[in-house]
Amino acid sequence: MSTKLITKEGHEALKKELDYLWREKRPDTTRKVTWAASLGDRSENADYQYNKKLLREIDRRVRYLRKSLEDMRVVEYMPEQEGKVFFGAWVDIENEQGETKR
Repeated sequence: MSTKLITKEGHEALKKELDYLWREKRPDTTRKVTWAASLGDRSENADYQYNKKLLREIDRRVRYLRKSLEDMRVVEYMPEQEGKVFFGAWVDIENEQGETKR
């Protein structure tokens, strides 16, 4: 598999999402599943079914983020790249009317 490139900001955003899911969202959802399971019949317990599904989705996203972060290479900006187009660069384009877009 080829290495995926990512900007430093993008890498930090994915790490932040992983941290939030693992440290906050998953424990909270696990508590809800435990509470709903203690109510009895799980087959007709909407709270249990919903939170169990949510827990599976969180776990799936956590696995994806962990695997992706391992396989990614962060591309750093270097001052000598000034004036060149490269991965992660911001480029301004000007049309015939003189309007620019980033």
